[in-house]
Amino acid sequence: MTSAIVLMLLASGCSKVEYKKIDNPAYLRVFNNLNYTISLANKDEPVPFLTMLVDPQMDKDGMPVSAAVKGDFLDQREPYAPPYPSHAGTSTSYKNPEYPGKENVLVGPVLNGFDLSSWAQIPSGKHRVVFMFRPVNNTPFFDLEPRLKKTILIDTTLTLDAKEVYTLHVLQKDFITKKNGIYLRQENFHKLPLSDSMVYVNFYNMSAKGFQEADNSLKAGYKKSGALQNGIKDNMNIFYTLVKDEPADKVFLPGYTQKFLGTITRNAEAPVVTQYYSFPLFADGASDGIHTTIWQHLDFMAPGMHPANNPYYTFQYDTDGNWAPVECLLAGKTALQSRPNSALLPNMIVNIPSGIYNPRSFATVNTIEIVNGNIYLTTVQRKYAPPIY
Repeated sequence: MTSAIVLMLLASGCSKVEYKKIDNPAYLRVFNNLNYTISLANKDEPVPFLTMLVDPQMDKDGMPVSAAVKGDFLDQREPYAPPYPSHAGTSTSYKNPEYPGKENVLVGPVLNGFDLSSWAQIPSGKHRVVFMFRPVNNTPFFDLEPRLKKTILIDTTLTLDAKEVYTLHVLQKDFITKKNGIYLRQENFHKLPLSDSMVYVNFYNMSAKGFQEADNSLKAGYKKSGALQNGIKDNMNIFYTLVKDEPADKVFLPGYTQKFLGTITRNAEAPVVTQYYSFPLFADGASDGIHTTIWQHLDFMAPGMHPANNPYYTFQYDTDGNWAPVECLLAGKTALQSRPNSALLPNMIVNIPSGIYNPRSFATVNTIEIVNGNIYLTTVQRKYAPPIY
């Protein structure tokens, strides 16, 4: 009898998530780029802690009572969005740094070799999408008091085509007027003839109009990103250097030092996919073709400037928006003493156990996005063989 009662209690304590099949889905990933700190200057403004409602049903007073899709507890995004749903089932915080993130929803498949498990399946077609302000607590949105479910940040209509991959950003459009909006980009990496021996990256500056030109004292609430914290000019050139081994023992690879990569133009309105640039996974000729320790240094520089004749010092954080260095390190967390004004991101090369190798290096497809004083890296990876122990 006792055993039966225990089994019954265990069964009642577990809940099974029922997934409904979605015919001809689109694939959607959502980031909240509205960063915030609480201060006397903005204490009366709503904190941009959000709930996303897709096709909400409203009552007679205009308050949402249900939705076809809900993305709750949507907090400001993290600097790194890895190539797998790292937040699902592992985090102890109720806050969600992206959608789907921690949500128990159907996710994308392996599409043309690329792992889309960080994208949610969503019915294709035309949808009403509403982002609501919500209090910073762990109460699900529809369980909140009615007075806390009435403040709308964005109310718009989007059309999502079947089998297409979308990234949706909530961001600030104008730094002076504080106008907010969305930026929906239809990705194309899964349609391109990309080599698995090359690392790819494209760039976006989705900063608000007027951010870089504004007085630096107005930007004090933003995260510290080295010289990038005050913004960069609307048009910049990008140079890259491939570096071997750990930061304290750095060696610049011959042929991959201060090379011009491309350009980046501020655009928070027209969501056009930018060009992908590439470099070889095994650019270090001394590597064994299985694992490499190289990492990437980037210089964002105003037109006419070059890393070889840079007039600024590495300890300068105020560069008038003309220069911002970025280190894509092995771990992405250890600052370089020789370049303290660099922003830090993880390596674009994924090193992970696979097959009989521990670790093995894999090429990836990356997107680097600059939003006001912050920089973000999103990495997409092909499906790889699991480790053999």
